[in-house]
Amino acid sequence: MDSDALALFVRIARLASISGAARDLGLSPASASARLAALERRLGARLLHRTTRQATLTEDGRAFLPHAERLLDAAAAARAALGGGHESPRGTLRIAAPSSFARLHIVPALAEFMARYPDLRPDLRISDSVVDLVEGAFDVAVRYADLSDSSFVARRLAPDRRVLVASPAYLERHGHPRTPADLDAHACLVVGTLDLWTFEAAKGAATAKKVTPALRINDGEAVRDAASAGLGIALMATWCAAEELRAGTLVPVLRRHPLVSTQTLWALYPSSRELAPKVRVFIDWLVARFGPTPYWDVGLPI
Repeated sequence: MDSDALALFVRIARLASISGAARDLGLSPASASARLAALERRLGARLLHRTTRQATLTEDGRAFLPHAERLLDAAAAARAALGGGHESPRGTLRIAAPSSFARLHIVPALAEFMARYPDLRPDLRISDSVVDLVEGAFDVAVRYADLSDSSFVARRLAPDRRVLVASPAYLERHGHPRTPADLDAHACLVVGTLDLWTFEAAKGAATAKKVTPALRINDGEAVRDAASAGLGIALMATWCAAEELRAGTLVPVLRRHPLVSTQTLWALYPSSRELAPKVRVFIDWLVARFGPTPYWDVGLPI
C-alpha cells in the first residue's frame, strides 16, 4: 500500500482539512485530493466526507485510521533500523509545550535543532492548556506533571524544582517569614490556581498551606516579574526564575522549609504509536540539551 497516500490520509484526518494536510506535506490541494481519491478506489471505501471547509471521517475512515497510523509508524521505525539511523528525519513535527517553558528553553535553541535536521519543519503550539495529542494531531508534547496516564509513553526530561522567592526590597519592607504559617501576614503571588503550597516536614511528612493571593496571574513569567518588582512572595519553578536568582533580583524564602514537588518535565507521545524517527531525534535533543542536572539548576543559590 502506498505509504505516501496513507500519510496524506492520516494528516487529513488529524487536521480535518485537505488543504492543511497538503500544505504540511508539500502538495497542492488538487494533488492531495487526487491521491486521496486513488486510495479510496484501491480500498473500495469512502474514507472522508468532504466539504469546501473541512474533511471529516466516515465510519469506514474511523475504522481504518488506527491501522493506517500503525502501518506508517512501523514503516518509519523499520526504515530507521535498516538505515542505521543515517536517514535524516523529514516532514512536519507537531509539538505541544507549555508557554513559558517553551519561550525560555525550547524556542531559543530551535535554530540549532533545525540546522541539525534541515528536512524537519517544527510546528510548535505553546499553551498552558493540556491539549489532546491525538485530536490535535500532535506528534509529541512536553509537559510538567505527576504522570499517571498510561495511554502515553513518557521519557523524563528534567526535574521540575519549585522554590519560594521574593525581592530583597520586599523582604526589607515586610520582613522574612520564618515558618509557612507566617505567610498569612505576607502578600502571596499565585500562578493560576496553584494556591496550595506544600512544604516538607519532619519524618517524611508534608504540610500543606493554602495561601490567599494578593495577586493571581495565569502566567509564570508575569508572576516572576511581579515578584521581582517587589509585590510579594511567589512560588516559582527554578527553570522560570533561575536568572533572577543568580542576579539577586529574587532571593529564596523559607529555606528551612523546602517545597514538596512531585512534578517532572516529560516528553510524551501516544502509546498506540511506534516512536517515529522525527519524534525520537527531538526527544533525544531535549534530553541532551537539559542533561542529568538541567543547566538552569547548575550553581543555583538555593
